[in-house]
Amino acid sequence: MRIVKEAEERKNEILDVAEKMFGEKGYDATSTNDILKKIGIARGTLYYHFKSKEDILDAMIERMTDSLMAKAREIAEQKDVSVLQRLTLMMVALNVNNDLGYEIMEQVHKPQNALMHQKMQERLLAGVTPIVTDLIKEGIDQGICQTDYPAEVAEMTLLYSNTVFDDLAGYSGDARQRKVAAFIYNLERLLRMERGSLREVILPIFG
Repeated sequence: MRIVKEAEERKNEILDVAEKMFGEKGYDATSTNDILKKIGIARGTLYYHFKSKEDILDAMIERMTDSLMAKAREIAEQKDVSVLQRLTLMMVALNVNNDLGYEIMEQVHKPQNALMHQKMQERLLAGVTPIVTDLIKEGIDQGICQTDYPAEVAEMTLLYSNTVFDDLAGYSGDARQRKVAAFIYNLERLLRMERGSLREVILPIFG
């Protein structure tokens, strides 16, 4: 008996299977045929929802990052928590912390999945930058920090940290510690804050 599912339900089923297979086999090693066989649907049904495998990847990343961004926004809006503490909690929340998430992120950081890695970074940066900008503005209003360019500081900070502290960068041990120390020092200067004032905020983000 053929099972007819609602469009949104079928779309999410395709994404669920693709997410699991990309995590287990890698993006490049997974074909649309693999996904079709796993779900048991016709090719026309797949192409009704997605034009290509890259389209599936885009939708999968959008769904994953939307979930992370919702968590980040929820934390950022908790006005009863200090601005700096919210910044720490928000950045920690952006880590993928479930088993499938770790499998996906392991695949994301493999050289053969560079496209997947790039797309996820770009989407997260686009979503996180406005939230961090608003926190910086709130900090300015409270006299915690000072800058005439809150959006640009947020953008530069996130771009730098996502490049230098990305798993693909390969820094470890003393080199990584020095990069973290330099990052904190220069961010404090950008925000005209006292030296050491961001140490307890930034260190938990890097585990």
